[in-house]
Amino acid sequence: MTVRRLADEISYSQPVLYAHFGSREGILTAVATEGFQELGLALEKARKKPKRGSVVESVANAYLDFAASSPTLYEAMFALSLSVPFDAAGTPEEMRFAFLQIQAIFAEQSSHPEALSELFWASLHGMAELTRTKRFPPKRHKERVQALMDLFTS
Repeated sequence: MTVRRLADEISYSQPVLYAHFGSREGILTAVATEGFQELGLALEKARKKPKRGSVVESVANAYLDFAASSPTLYEAMFALSLSVPFDAAGTPEEMRFAFLQIQAIFAEQSSHPEALSELFWASLHGMAELTRTKRFPPKRHKERVQALMDLFTS
């Protein structure tokens, strides 16, 4: 992701973005933070009102749908080297909110809910990235999600 590409996508000029955020890092951090808020809201909705299957499956599908429907935003959130801390005092609330939606589904199912949540998140992220970069064939998407459910709901 480049600032030029971002500016084109949101119909603002690069100078306007730099004037508001100060630097490329500031711009991309703001984009990533907003992305985590959007992801958190999608996961919360999936967790509270599952569309189909279990809560775990609903959250997994919401995560993967978000990554597939917003590939540029997802890239800004995860693939760029930003100095935004995770699991630290300076972690933005939007990032905590997104992770807490995953953690909430395992809170009562495990004696290690944070570790299980991190592994689930890592699995979803891996699936999203490998799909985004066309390393995973789309035809086995449902099969992969089902295998993930088997691993995390047994």
